[in-house]
Amino acid sequence: MTPSPDTPATEPAPSPAEPLRLQVLTALALHRMATTGQLRLMLRPGSPRQLISRVLNTLRTTGHTDRTVLPHPGRPRTHAWYLTPHGARLTRDLPALRGRPPYPITSTTAASLKTAHTLTVVRTHLTFAQDARLHGHEHGPYDWTPETAHPIGEGERLVADALMHYTLVGHQQRTKLRAFIEVDRTTMSSERLATKLIDYARLFHHEAQPPGRRRPTTTGPAWLRWYPLFPRILFILTAASRPRLEGRISDLQAMAAQHPLAATLANEVPLAAAILEDLEQHSPTAPVWTPLTGGNPRAWTEL
Repeated sequence: MTPSPDTPATEPAPSPAEPLRLQVLTALALHRMATTGQLRLMLRPGSPRQLISRVLNTLRTTGHTDRTVLPHPGRPRTHAWYLTPHGARLTRDLPALRGRPPYPITSTTAASLKTAHTLTVVRTHLTFAQDARLHGHEHGPYDWTPETAHPIGEGERLVADALMHYTLVGHQQRTKLRAFIEVDRTTMSSERLATKLIDYARLFHHEAQPPGRRRPTTTGPAWLRWYPLFPRILFILTAASRPRLEGRISDLQAMAAQHPLAATLANEVPLAAAILEDLEQHSPTAPVWTPLTGGNPRAWTEL
């Protein structure tokens, strides 16, 4: 989904005064799917789990949500929740979703195919949201847009796993940061993961042609329609041993150094990779990010 230029860069986090039912519907419409625990951390981090469970079960009774059981043998049953087509229609005109068309999941089978990756993307988002609350920064449930798509020429599109908006709040200073997020669960080859950098380089250089023009004209990079600065690119890796994940990070570094388009991108845009478990243990603002251009690990805000 391509961001609307009318959508605010940073939208306020939900207020406890807003109906929780509406917040749950909005969160599921935006994030596609989430567990009860993830929704609690996202919307009411200090509340008991039962509060979110009651709302979800009520929405299921009214036909707005459904759920699939996660396969965790030997552990208490955990459900991943998603909107039904009826629930998706209800959320279509919500202010927080303006310009973001819903992608309803129409069956339990369809949900099971998306569960692992979608929940890992939500898990990644929560590390940034919890860190923002801890430091007094601004990054709420609606500052994370999954499956953000942009054209890169020749009829092709780049689809980022998420686009993140984050506002650093300091003494008399506010700094707005944006990042494209790529979540890697080691389900694709390391080479295929590294070629994502080429796609981002194509987006960086892509220029949109005005309709009806026969001759090429220079209109500037297409990404300027949506961003004042090109978002930094963050790779988050998980679901493998540390040596294997570190090897995949090395392959990303090699691509950033050796491919001409990727090297040009690396000279202009901050690029880094981190292991998801490190974000959860230490926080995203800890020095756990490996710059793809080399150098010591650092916080993603210091790239």
